[in-house]
Order: sequence, then structure tokens, then C-alpha cells
Amino acid sequence: MSRSNTVNVQTFINEHPFSGFQWLIFFMCFVIVLLDGFDTAAIGFIAPSLIGEWNISRPALAPVLSAALFGLACGALGSGPLSDRLGRRSLLLASVALFGVACLGSAFSTSIGQLTVLRFITGVGLGAAMPNAVTMMGEYCPDRRRATVINLMFCGFPLGAAFGGFLAAWLIPHFGWRSVLMLGGVTPLLLLVVLLLKMPESVRYMVANNQPVARIRAALSRISADASQAASFAMTESAPQTGGKGLGVVLSRSYIVGSVMLWIAYFMGLVIFYASINWMPILLKDAGLAPQRATLISALFPLGGVGAVLCGVLMDRFNANRIIAACYALTAVSVYLIGQAVGNVGMLVFTVFVAGVLMNTAQSSLPALAAAFYPTEGRGTGVAWMLGIGRFGGIAGSFLVAELTRRHFTFGGIFAMVAIAGVLACIALLIKQAARPHAATGAPLETKSFGH
Repeated sequence: MSRSNTVNVQTFINEHPFSGFQWLIFFMCFVIVLLDGFDTAAIGFIAPSLIGEWNISRPALAPVLSAALFGLACGALGSGPLSDRLGRRSLLLASVALFGVACLGSAFSTSIGQLTVLRFITGVGLGAAMPNAVTMMGEYCPDRRRATVINLMFCGFPLGAAFGGFLAAWLIPHFGWRSVLMLGGVTPLLLLVVLLLKMPESVRYMVANNQPVARIRAALSRISADASQAASFAMTESAPQTGGKGLGVVLSRSYIVGSVMLWIAYFMGLVIFYASINWMPILLKDAGLAPQRATLISALFPLGGVGAVLCGVLMDRFNANRIIAACYALTAVSVYLIGQAVGNVGMLVFTVFVAGVLMNTAQSSLPALAAAFYPTEGRGTGVAWMLGIGRFGGIAGSFLVAELTRRHFTFGGIFAMVAIAGVLACIALLIKQAARPHAATGAPLETKSFGH
């Protein structure tokens, strides 16, 4: 390769083996997702200790439990446009620092009000970190493996949630509830040191924003030494160009239909997830199961995240919209069947597990779908807004089941209503596929070249 050569960054990433440097980026992003899962689970495990120590009622805990969800939504919605303007690396560093400091601070809370505020700030940090981790990883992946790698990264969430449960069960009796929050705060601050030393800026972001050739060359040289001979860099976008940035891309005529459909799909998926996670133990107990058995059966639901890796492989080979739409359709069927299986414990265990695998697979696959859908100038905002708007589905799911129980719906009736969310998510993705903005505009590939 001569110095006169212009290197297309995505072609370069596609043509070279997945390097140790890319695995390092994967590891750092995986840990961020893992910490999100840990934090989500840990707060539920410390709740009984808070009731005992501060002598508060169960309803008084509601603000603490929902504060992080609101924070996650706000963090995601705010961080996306900033990521497309300031860079992926800056936002990742700031968000990891914010949720680490806030989580550590929550360990020293002296009142429920203090803890609620700090949980909200922790949520803002986590909400900003997650979509930026997806965007960063997506922009260092070869096209043929993007969905597989991002879905593999999202396996960190159920793993973190499981660790959160096991560690909390061990830490609380020995060191008290504050130790769980201390661990949740110290770990991201240690990760922050690694990020400062090792995390690069996204090469696609650097090319799109005309950053110095030396910086782009240095980053790509860590994938392969071949990049050291390049004099300039170019970038090809297969997605239609809008001339805008951030929200200007996401809400543009080329992307608005796909954007809204992604928001609906992610929102509906979280309606199912949180309705099931928060209410299944209570509903199963009310349906006549022993409390311990109800808890164990409910715990099967979030275990299904590992199915996302297989789905990622299928998405990289076939039509990703249709693959995920099929997962949501099957989720709707299996969630409905949970409501019909309450009299048969064996069938109930099977349907809860299958529903969990399908639902978590579909939900974990949507960030990879969003990352592939948007061009570089709007990718950070596109992924972040899908995750942010979707978080309100989690809140809606909890309220939906509360309202259905107030109206005295049967066990089967409640799960039939929750299953409708899966049908709506499936329809949304089929509409996104039908809209096909890439083909609809007939836009040619646009190449942007920067360099000396």
C-alpha cells in the first residue's frame, strides 16, 4: 500500500480479521452493559433491607424503584444528539463517571429522598452509556458480523442481572445493603481508568467529522499495520444521506417511519418484559402456587438473553426486520400460553422459559438493528432515542398490569392483554421493512473523503 492510497474505513474493517484491539473494545462495552444489568437487579434485592432499616412502607419504595428507569430514559434521550456532536468516546467517559460516582454516593444515603435523587442520576449515567456502547461497538464491527457481536455484547445484561442477584444475596447478610451500591459504584470507576487509557474514538465518527488523519490512522493501525501507509481516509454510507446530524437525521423524511416503528417495537417489548418481571411472582402466587415456586418459575423469564447470539447470526445472513418480527410474533403466542398453563406446572415452566428466550432475544436484537439502520451522522441519536423512548414501555408495563388487576382480569386475561404488545411490535417491524428507506429513495452510495 503506497502513501498515496485513500483507505475506505469500513472496507478496511471488513477485509481484516477481527483483531485483539476490537475484542478489547467489545470487552469494555460488554462490561458497561453488564453493569446496567447488575444495577437493575441490585436495587430490587436491597429493597427489603431499606424497609427494615428506615422503617418505611412498601408504597414509599416506589419512587426509588422507578427513579432509575426515568433516569435511564432521560440519559438516553439527551446523550444521543450529544454523541453525534461531541463524539462517542467523550460521552462514554462522562456517562460511566456519572453513574459510578452517583451509585457510590447512593451507598451513603441517609434518607429515602436522597437515595431517590441519586438513583435518578445513576440512571441518567447508565442511560447515556448503553446506547453509546452500542454505537461504538457497531462502528468498529465488520458488516458481516455486526448483529452477532452487538447481540453477544447484550448478553452482558442478563449476566449482570444474575450476578447482581447472587452477589446481593451474599453481600447483604455479611456487609449490609450499602455494600451492594458500593460495589456498583467502584466497579465503573475502575472501568473508567481502562476506558481513559484504551478506548479510542469511533473511526467512522472521526472520518465523518473531518478529524486529523493521524488520529484515524493511529486507531486503524491497532486493527492492522496496513493502515499506517494510508495518506487519507474515506467513508461510504449505504444508508441515504439527509445532510443533517443527530435528530435531524432520525426525524428526516427518509428515516421517520423506520424511527417511529423502532420506538414502538422497543416500547412494546419492554411492556412485556417489565409486566412479566414485576408482576409474575405475585400473579402466580395469587393463582395458587406456593410463593417459593412462584419466584423460581418467574426467575426463568429473564434467563433467555443468550438466544440473542443465534438471532444475531440469522440477522447477519437474512432480513433482520423479518427475523426480529418473527421473534415478537412467537413471543406473543408464548406469553398468551402462559395465561393458559397455570393449572399445569410443567407446562407453565416450559412456556415461561420459552417466552423469556423469545422476548429477550427480540429485545436484545433491536439495538443492532437500529445501529445498522442509521448513517454515522445520526447513529448515536437513533440508537439512544430508541432505547430512551422504549424505557417508558417499562413504566407502562408495570402500570398496565396494576390496572388490569384492579379491573379484576383473570390470570389468563392479563397475559392475553400483555401478549398484544408482542403483536404490535411485530407489526411495527413489518411496516419498517415495507417502508425500506434505502430502496425507496434510490439514493446512491455516498462516499465522503477526508485527508490531505
